[in-house]
Amino acid sequence: MDRYTPVFAIAAAAELAEMHPQTLRQYDRIGLVSPQRTRGNTRRYSLHDVAQLREVARLSAEGLSLEGIRRVLQLEDQVRELQGRVRDLERALSQEMLNRSDRRVFAAGSSGGEVVSVRRGTRLRRNAEVVVWKKP
Repeated sequence: MDRYTPVFAIAAAAELAEMHPQTLRQYDRIGLVSPQRTRGNTRRYSLHDVAQLREVARLSAEGLSLEGIRRVLQLEDQVRELQGRVRDLERALSQEMLNRSDRRVFAAGSSGGEVVSVRRGTRLRRNAEVVVWKKP
């Protein structure tokens, strides 16, 4: 069971949302909250639906019209979908970058700390000479 599993009858959902069952029916008619239906066509609300009903009540208390609330909920859903899409694309890009065979590798050069590009799978030879420096 997750937060989208429809388990609550209208009376229980109304009590959890602190609303009258008729209000839930009205919100269903206008599309603010759309519970799932059983085979007998009775409404079944999930925890997500109850949270959305509470959000509708909060926005209504702040003075938004029902149409304004519907639009806010619609935009919030759209933002969530887009955030999920961005996460998927970032994951795919990261995976692609790791799997590229022509990926560039950089190393510190042998003199002066410059950065040099090397072919993947190769190593730079290091100069192992010891230099003694005397103060002039």
